[in-house]
Order: sequence, then structure tokens, then C-alpha cells
Amino acid sequence: MSTTNAVSTAPEGLHPEQSPRSTEVAGSEAIHGSILALSLGALGVVYGDIGTSPLYALRECFSPHHGLAVTPTNVLGILSLIFWSLVMVICVKYVAFVTRADNNGEGGVLALLSLTRAGTADRAGPRGRFILLLLGLFGTALLYGDGMITPAISVLSAVEGLQVATRTFEPYVLPITVAILFGLFAVQRRGTAKVASVFGPALLVWFLVIGALGVHRILLQREDHPSVFLAINPLFAIGFLIDNGHFGFLALSSVVLVVTGGEALYADMGHFGARPIRFAWFLIVLPALLLNYFGQGALLMEHAESVNNPFFELAPAWGLYPLVALSTVATIIASQALISGAFSLTQQAIQLDYVPRFTVVHTSGEAHGQIYVPWVNWGLMILCIVLVLTFQSSAELAEAYGMAVTGTMAITSLLFYAFVRERWHWPRWRAVLVVGIFLVFDVAFLGVNLLKLFEGAWFPLAIGALIFIGMTTWRRGRAELGRILGEARLPLDLFLADVGASKPHRITGTAVVMTSNTTGVPNVLLHHLKHNKILHERVVLMSFRTVQRPEVDDADRVSITALDHGFYRVIVDWGFMQKPSMDRTLEVCAARGLRLDPYSTTFFLGRETLIPTGRTRMMTWRKKLFVIMSRNAPSITAYIGIPPNRVIEIGTQVEL
Repeated sequence: MSTTNAVSTAPEGLHPEQSPRSTEVAGSEAIHGSILALSLGALGVVYGDIGTSPLYALRECFSPHHGLAVTPTNVLGILSLIFWSLVMVICVKYVAFVTRADNNGEGGVLALLSLTRAGTADRAGPRGRFILLLLGLFGTALLYGDGMITPAISVLSAVEGLQVATRTFEPYVLPITVAILFGLFAVQRRGTAKVASVFGPALLVWFLVIGALGVHRILLQREDHPSVFLAINPLFAIGFLIDNGHFGFLALSSVVLVVTGGEALYADMGHFGARPIRFAWFLIVLPALLLNYFGQGALLMEHAESVNNPFFELAPAWGLYPLVALSTVATIIASQALISGAFSLTQQAIQLDYVPRFTVVHTSGEAHGQIYVPWVNWGLMILCIVLVLTFQSSAELAEAYGMAVTGTMAITSLLFYAFVRERWHWPRWRAVLVVGIFLVFDVAFLGVNLLKLFEGAWFPLAIGALIFIGMTTWRRGRAELGRILGEARLPLDLFLADVGASKPHRITGTAVVMTSNTTGVPNVLLHHLKHNKILHERVVLMSFRTVQRPEVDDADRVSITALDHGFYRVIVDWGFMQKPSMDRTLEVCAARGLRLDPYSTTFFLGRETLIPTGRTRMMTWRKKLFVIMSRNAPSITAYIGIPPNRVIEIGTQVEL
């Protein structure tokens, strides 16, 4: 089956959703209702991260580390930077352009990478494609860092609101935060399907409340202070950077916190579609965020002493505790979105063979994508709690937060350039112009965060580097292992001719031989015949492949080829968002005329014992790392659901 991606062929970058009116007019009321429902759901899943940024973003812009005085001029300059960052990075880059680069509706770094020729590059490919591939993998690794920091900083900043009311709560901030994080990760195994329905309405209340708080504060602004809406003029942003020089540039490391949910917006696109995400952004999210940021700015113009926590200072005294409670709920929802995103990202990486086959548990029989990955869950929990106990305040965590976000955003821009050149066939000048504008913001934000390398920005880079090393080592090791086994593999036609000539003893039943190779004879079959001197009367050579698109329908899933002497070649294709299932495979095979009863079939698998003393071109330490990863990788038997009492494993030693 072809692995060609189904992508837009519309001219000048138009997406298929801009198709002729005839495909959109039927049932307009139902369509509008569906968009509203999906938009409400998008509020809870897509916008939790960016929606909770007002808790700490403006406060961090005036952090003592930046040396900025809280003056009306500086407040207007910061607000102008915030306004234009939201407009250019979120509205223009992500909402207007990047969300149109979807892989059958799915978004995210891996989906975008798979749409470029770099997605199929290897070490033998052109240097440019190989570099893009490495960048895409590193961007994926940085998203895990984002998934660790977001729950920690979001929940901690919400709980810190208790200190605004009274210092009595100060000793309990860290214990309460740790308890909430532990509870959040502990319930992941139950799945989010039952509680996801409340995410959207809860975030809708959140956005309405923070918008109302901003409006209330703006209306109270005295006439002798300049209007906060002057910040819409970009000259205030430019003037701020010029007047404050080095300190103004450092403030960009905090300004970037207002766009931290941009990648989540793109990565979660497959759950709701681009139109509902855009609808929710322009109707609810953007107005609420701007009103709240401008409200905080109006407060700081008159009460500079409120800079320690301007978000909670917006609330009246009677509303402080309810606002802390609502903020905690909002940050838990924002954290949930990042945790679920890490699970989905891991499943994609497993399917694309960048990480071992971790156990993936489907927590809902109805909601597609509701999965739970135990290893990832507990790893994230431990690192989140370590982060909270190490940095001890959201202000300190903010020093590390921007690095993961800005790195991924810059990588997305570079991949998007490759995409528009290859898929939309933009001329070079247009691609350079558009992506160059994106990179002005991305590089500025990335550069200023690199200056904070030793103040916390090292953490997401270190985590990203470790995950990147693991992903590339696994991929390279699997490729080298496949090459070694392939060199010793016998051509299928010669093997079948030998079976016909030698006529080995055949026993009743069916043997399914699992192999990653779709052409030659699996080594496990050769070893079985060599040592046992028998073959089953029916032998099925079965290969699972992952194609470069999110999902494959059952109608296109299986290719069956009948060979001589009772042999069959079965190739099963899965999308990179799908988890392979032997039960489902056998059902599709039966519908295509090849019936395989799992309880009367013997499954043959190979198990390689790896020895890092061979002549492959991997460095010794990477060979040893790959060996360790292979030994601890879960068995394919459990991963794809083969009945364990029907499996025969035949081991071989392989020198890497």
C-alpha cells in the first residue's frame, strides 16, 4: 500500500477546508452547533496552557532579575510586546498558517516532520533533510520538557495566590502543590474520558472571569494615567526595547510566557479540527487574555507595589479565595492537557520507531486517543515534584519555562519552511519572507532564553538532550540491527524452491511468523526449520508497518499475497496515531478470506541477544545504551496482544 500522505494540493497554500461551498452548505445549523460544541471542548484541552499564563507572565516581566522600574512607560512597552507577540506568534503564525499544515487532520512536530521529505531521511540522505530530521526529533524531545514544567509552574503559581490573602499559608504552598500534582498523576490510569466533558465549561468560566477582572480594573483607571490601550501601537514596544537596551531584551524571556500554549494549539488540532480551534481563539481566548493583561497593566500604572502578584491583586477581597480555587482548577486542566499530549506524543514515537514499545493502555472504548502510558506518567510525576522542590517558586521555574517553548517554536518554523516549499510549492522568496517573519520572534525569544542558561534554562535543554539521545540511539540501533539481519536473510523465492524440492515434514495448523522485513525470509523461520526439521501446513509471514499518516482505515489496512506451498505474505499498515492490535488484524484478515484462529495458531517471534562488540559504525557507548534499552523494552507479545501461551520465541546472538 502506498504511504503517500494525503495533503492539500490547493494552490498557494490553501487548505482543503477552503473547498467549494457545495461541501459545506448541507445542514448549516448542525454544522454551526457542532463547531460551537467542538470550540467549547477546545477551550479545555487546547487552551489550558496559554490560558493560565496571566497567572505569572506579566509579573515575571518585572522580575528583579530584569532590573525594570514599574513605570507607566515601561508597563505600556511590556503590554505592547505582549499584544504583538500574541498577534504575530499565535494569530498569524499558528492560527493562520501552521494549522493549515496538517497530516490528515493531525498536527504537532512529528506530524509536520512526516509531511516533509526530511521525515523519511536517514544517515544516507541529503545533509539538509537529515538536519531537519534531527531538529524535528529535538523539538519533540523539548515538548517532554514542556510537559514536565507546565504542571509544576501552573499549579504552583495558582497555590501561591493564597499568600496574597495571608502569609499564614506560606509554609504550606509547597506541600499543597506536591499533593495536587501527586493526585493529578495518580488518577491518570483511570483515563480522562469521564472528566473531559467538564474541562471546556470550566475553562469557559475561567476565561470569562479573567476577562471580567481585566475590564473592571481598566474601567477604574484614572484619567491622569495614559490609557493601557495605547499599547496596541507597536511603537511602544520598539521604544521600550530601545530605551531599556539590555534590560529590555532580557524582559523578552518573560514576554514569551504569554505564548507558551502555541505548540499545544497545533499538536492537539487533531482532536477538534482547525476551524473550532480558530473560532474559540478569536471569540473567547484572545479577548479574555488581552483584557486581563491590560487590566494588570492598568493596576501596575497606579499601584506599582502590586507587582509581586498583579493577577490576584485584580480580585476584590471577597473574591480572592474563589479566584485561587478557580485558578487551581484551571491549572490542573492545563496540566492534564500537557500530560495527555505527552502520552499521545509517546504513542506516535513508538509507531515511528523512535522509542521502545512502552505499554499503552486505552482507557476508553469510545473516545479515540484516550490513552495512558504508565512509564511516561510516573516519570513526569517524579520530575514535576522534583522541579517544585528544587525551584520552590513559580518565579524561579519561569526562568526554565521559556527555553522548551522557544526551542520547539523555532524548530516548527524551520519545518514549516520545508513543508511550504515541498507541499504547497511556494517560491523561495515567499517562503523566506513569511517564515523569516516568524523566525524574527522565535530567534529573539530563543536567544534571550539562552542568556538564562545557568539560571534554569539548562533544565529543559538537558531533559531534551537526554530524550533526543535516547530517541536517535534507538532509531540508529534498530536500523543497524535490521541491516545486519537483512544481510543474512535468504531471498523468498529461493527458500520456497528449496521447500518444494526438499519437502520437509508438514504438521497440521498455522504458523504466523512475525517479521519486520517484507521481502525476504525471516531468520526465525530459518532457525525453526533448521533445528526442528518441520513446517506447519500453513505459514503466514506477517509484517506490521507504520505509514506516514495518522490513521489507516480497515479497508486499506491489510495486503494478503498467496505464495506457493501453503505460504502467505501479510503486510499490515497502521497509522502513527494508532496502536497495533493482533485481534483487529485477524478480524480484517478473516474478512479478506484468510481466517486465523489465535487459539489454534502458533506465533513465532525472534529474540535477539545483542553484543556491543561488532563492527557497526555506532560509537561503543551508544551500542551499550541501545543494548540496555533493548533488554528493558516490553515484549511485542504484550504490546500487540498476541496470546502468550501461543508464542514460540527463538533467540539468536547478534554483534552490533
